[in-house]
Amino acid sequence: MKTNTIQSVLESYETALNSNDIETILGLFGSEPVFMPQHAPALIGREAVRAGYEQVFNTIKLSVHFDIHEVQEAGDWAWARTSSAGRTRILAAGIEVQEGNNELFIFRRENFVWKIHRYLFATNQPHA
Repeated sequence: MKTNTIQSVLESYETALNSNDIETILGLFGSEPVFMPQHAPALIGREAVRAGYEQVFNTIKLSVHFDIHEVQEAGDWAWARTSSAGRTRILAAGIEVQEGNNELFIFRRENFVWKIHRYLFATNQPHA
């Protein structure tokens, strides 16, 4: 069994994101998640987070890789600063564009397992 470390959670998130795997993504989030996507209101709670990812996966297909720049742990809390880069296929238009974001993940240990508690991202490649 793979050890539940911050790095393993982030690796699982990357794989699930690229696979449009909502169930795995929700399993990585904790009991009180908040997802803060760019250009949208915060999605608070499991059902809102589910709906947010359903909307994402109905409109785009991601192929991205995360780089972990730093991880800090303090008791049952931790945070990670990452960046991601790759390609995004916009399904309605049938086109691919470059993708790049900076991300901040806040983790909380629940029942001895690291879970994503808050997730925020912003593009580092703004469109003209």
